[in-house]
Amino acid sequence: MGHDEEEPKLFTLTEAERTRREIEPVLIEAMETRRKLLPLDEELGTLSARIQTMGGIVVPYEQTARMRFDRDRLAESLNTYLEKIQSTGCVVKDLDTGLLDFPSIVNNEEVYLCWRLGEERIRFYHRQDEGFAGRKPIEPGDTGPSNPIQ
Repeated sequence: MGHDEEEPKLFTLTEAERTRREIEPVLIEAMETRRKLLPLDEELGTLSARIQTMGGIVVPYEQTARMRFDRDRLAESLNTYLEKIQSTGCVVKDLDTGLLDFPSIVNNEEVYLCWRLGEERIRFYHRQDEGFAGRKPIEPGDTGPSNPIQ
């Protein structure tokens, strides 16, 4: 069995920080794209619901087609951005707030180094079974030379 393929990448704090700086602009693009996508999704949903209930409604076909096209293009961009982020090993936790997790080991325990857009650097971690609410500050000693993932 290929043991390696399924092992999630483990980040040192330094690696996570470097990766975060690289993907931050991509995350911002993804968040912007999603923000543009939501109203289009809603509008298209409302339209198709109206068409079903009213039967004979005249649909502004070109407008709808353009909306669909825009929506599909945005959805495609969004997927590209997310794939780019996830290919680094980073986990996108919440796209509304720009919350990212980086799998790591702290004190021999598998954790996520946790960062949210607007924070100047990665300063928190939480156990993998805890969420954002369980965030603890990273102690300087947590990622010292004795740490196996340096």
